[in-house]
Amino acid sequence: MKRKVLAMAMAAVMALGLGACGEAASSSTAGSAASESKSSSQSAASASSSASSASGTSSASGSSSSAGSDSGAKAGTGEILSTGPNGETATPATELSLTDEEIEEIKAGGYTAAISFHYGGNDWSTAQRQGLEDTFKKLGIEVVAVTDADFAPEQQVADLETIMAKKPDVLVSIPTDATSTADAYQRVADAGTKIVFMDNVPAGFKAGENYVSCVSADNYGNGVIAAQLLGEKLGGKGKIGIIFYDVDFFVTNQRLEAFEKTIAEEYPDIEVVSKMGFTDEGACDVVADAMITQHPEVEAIFCHWDIPCEGAMSALRAAGRDDIYLSTIDLGNNVAKEIALGNIVGLGAQLPYDQGVAEATLAAYSLLGKDAPDYVAVPAKRVDQVNVLEAYTDVYHIDPPDWLVTAAEEGKK
Repeated sequence: MKRKVLAMAMAAVMALGLGACGEAASSSTAGSAASESKSSSQSAASASSSASSASGTSSASGSSSSAGSDSGAKAGTGEILSTGPNGETATPATELSLTDEEIEEIKAGGYTAAISFHYGGNDWSTAQRQGLEDTFKKLGIEVVAVTDADFAPEQQVADLETIMAKKPDVLVSIPTDATSTADAYQRVADAGTKIVFMDNVPAGFKAGENYVSCVSADNYGNGVIAAQLLGEKLGGKGKIGIIFYDVDFFVTNQRLEAFEKTIAEEYPDIEVVSKMGFTDEGACDVVADAMITQHPEVEAIFCHWDIPCEGAMSALRAAGRDDIYLSTIDLGNNVAKEIALGNIVGLGAQLPYDQGVAEATLAAYSLLGKDAPDYVAVPAKRVDQVNVLEAYTDVYHIDPPDWLVTAAEEGKK
């Protein structure tokens, strides 16, 4: 009972910008508020026009927009299927550019920037920060502060106050909570600092008025990919379960909608026999154990992002159920290894480094007075055992580490 109470108390805090969506390096052990219901049913952005130029979720909205019924065939092709927090059509990050003259103008400005994360201790934040800092460096923009709210809205409000004392020209940030941080972000905007958001925007904010633009992954497209991976693995027929984030949050809503719609429309002979929610990503082993106990007929499970998938895998291993397939979203290091080994079918990946490049480029747009699109997205990427090494490089912009190469070699045996 204490575990459930703790989990419910954490629910508001967990309504974070889930572009990071659980690629957290550490997670809580508080229990999950699991509930079951039956159901039938990120290429790199260019910061310039030449190789020598600068290089790299919203509870305000709640519901997500549907893509067309033919969207499944397009996932992973580079076409953006998601819409923005306020229903905006996405501009691909690859369409952003700066001329050499614009870059020189930015360099001459002596500008400063700050970065405020909802949580900084995960693979997604690390890669996104790298994309931001690399691009700001090439633009001659000094980063004067980087903060980590550790999922706490009140800490982020304090962080924003600290940042404002440094008077940065631009702020790139992901709100921990769209409502409780809105006033703090408005104070930042009122002080004249230009804001570019990651994934999530504060309640009541409008692009071009309160902020410059919002950059996100194609979360709808990633949900489509996760569904197609399981559909293909099952040969279009079987019984599956869904472990989902049971909080009304924009980007995770998009993922879930896309997954369920794709299964229903593309794989009508696949039945969702169990759908269980969580509020604590660190307790998804408990959720998965309950699912396979109540529904031993489950043949595959979709998990909302990588950390819940790790928990589900732990439960399946403890139960000796290596016959159940898994798919998820977000290429964290742990799931990358499991995909390479063949223990996870695959996932839809974000491109956080590219997101960071796009955000820094949009910050430059604002300093130049250049018109910026309201909503920018990087494409979804399909990752499976065949392309996991290539995908790792695409996501993190580094060579695959030795441990991943070794795992891939072992997975081929």
